[in-house]
Amino acid sequence: MKFDHILVRYGELTLKTKNRMMFVYALRDRMNQALSNFDVEVRANRDRAYIDINDENPYEIIDKLLNISGILSMSPVVKIAKSDDAMKETVLKFANSIESGHTFKIEVKRADKNYHLDTFGIQQLLGGQVMEHTDHLTVDVKKPDYKIMVEIRPDAIYMYYDSIKGLGGLPLGTGGKALLMLSGGIDSPVAGIDLMKRGVEIEAIHFHSPPYTSPQATEKVKKLVDIMSDRTGFDIKLHIVPFTELQTTIYDKVPDNLSMTSTRRVMLRLSEKLSEKINAEAIVNGENLGQVASQTLTSMYAINEVTNLPVLRPLLTLEKNDIVAMAKRMGTYETSILPFEDCCTIFKPKAPKTKPNLEMVKKFESNVDFEPMIEKALNNIEVYMPSKESEEVDDFSDLL
Repeated sequence: MKFDHILVRYGELTLKTKNRMMFVYALRDRMNQALSNFDVEVRANRDRAYIDINDENPYEIIDKLLNISGILSMSPVVKIAKSDDAMKETVLKFANSIESGHTFKIEVKRADKNYHLDTFGIQQLLGGQVMEHTDHLTVDVKKPDYKIMVEIRPDAIYMYYDSIKGLGGLPLGTGGKALLMLSGGIDSPVAGIDLMKRGVEIEAIHFHSPPYTSPQATEKVKKLVDIMSDRTGFDIKLHIVPFTELQTTIYDKVPDNLSMTSTRRVMLRLSEKLSEKINAEAIVNGENLGQVASQTLTSMYAINEVTNLPVLRPLLTLEKNDIVAMAKRMGTYETSILPFEDCCTIFKPKAPKTKPNLEMVKKFESNVDFEPMIEKALNNIEVYMPSKESEEVDDFSDLL
């Protein structure tokens, strides 16, 4: 079957009212960016978008759009003139492209109520055409193998039988910007991708403590950024912060059972300062309620006290099994489980407080002037941008 357009159905942005076109234009720009290497034309209106594909392969185009948030579903379609004869001719092409022995049904959507036939009339016309001129298909109105869809719209008639699910959510860039605390574990990459589905652009921050953390641990995080960028179609900038001096100072000056709380507080202070520089409006992490000692409500309260920025936790109430399943679907899991530990894992205290006393934490921290060390770390950040070569990498043996 030769298609000439792709019909793009919007996700949640159809619920928008006065500012809907802002979301539509953002989605259109993202599609144009993703399809820059194709000879196509994207036409977007309030209700859906149409892509004139010329002689391009429709499924290659759809493959490029699968990871763009804001798209609910897509269908390769044939655009035809608004006439009974054009519909009858085209429905036979669809019918003849279906293998023998299958069942079909004609389904009609009439956005243009002025068309001279109603829904039942079009179904009778086209169903009769197929049954009269073919002998390899039978009708099944309840559970057909194929639904031949006919949309009567003001500008034309569109016919298709395939609907491919998109990512959903909102177009990237419509939800502001956040800084992702990327550890290298399973949770934080999932949290970042999930937030981007809500239209939020992200940059990432990673803390490394050489020589306690290995170069492979940093390369692992870079790989995750590559995968996340490829998965979302957006180049995520990674800020790698030298954290050794700060971390060893904390473990020298703060009791072991409170050291994790102080570590996370200093990380947040660094993240807040970087957020100000890159104009991020929130900090996001992969914390999951009760998963570890630093992720109890009491710990979160004590850690959050150092920042005025919102701290977003997309995975807060999810089961670990669900997060693992999401990581596998997103393609980050196999890299996340590579055996290179981050600084929080290596410096993990033996018996961390699950209910740290904020005043006690602040008391021990008051004995140290962290500010010069924080500024020094910020001034020595390494910036990494996704590697385009990563798309050709089949495995991660180079890290092992």
